[in-house]
Amino acid sequence: VQLQASGGGLVQAGGSLRLSCAASGRTFGGMGWFRQAPGKEREFVAAIRWSGGSTYYADSVKVRFTISKDNAKNAVYLQMNSLKPEDTAVYYCDASPKRPITSAVRHHQEYTYWGQGTQVTVSS
Repeated sequence: VQLQASGGGLVQAGGSLRLSCAASGRTFGGMGWFRQAPGKEREFVAAIRWSGGSTYYADSVKVRFTISKDNAKNAVYLQMNSLKPEDTAVYYCDASPKRPITSAVRHHQEYTYWGQGTQVTVSS
């Protein structure tokens, strides 16, 4: 299964972007978004379950970001509002968690498939 994130770009602080991630094949469990800034470890951003649609967010993006899904397209989206310079990073989507997604599933290595990233740059 190949995952491709898209929708990144350059935006001013306070602006919005919508990221998309499509899987080339069937995935299970759900999908998650992670991000990695230069010199930092990859960190959890948000996740969603395929069944039921439960969502989970990092505290740093809660309220500002919204994750959504399209089961038929095997795709997830990340609506990012009120962007801040500290949101600047490469954003990755991962799929098929090795255990059911809960608030405790926060590491990208807990997912089976890792996607290519898309750069998000927020200028001040």
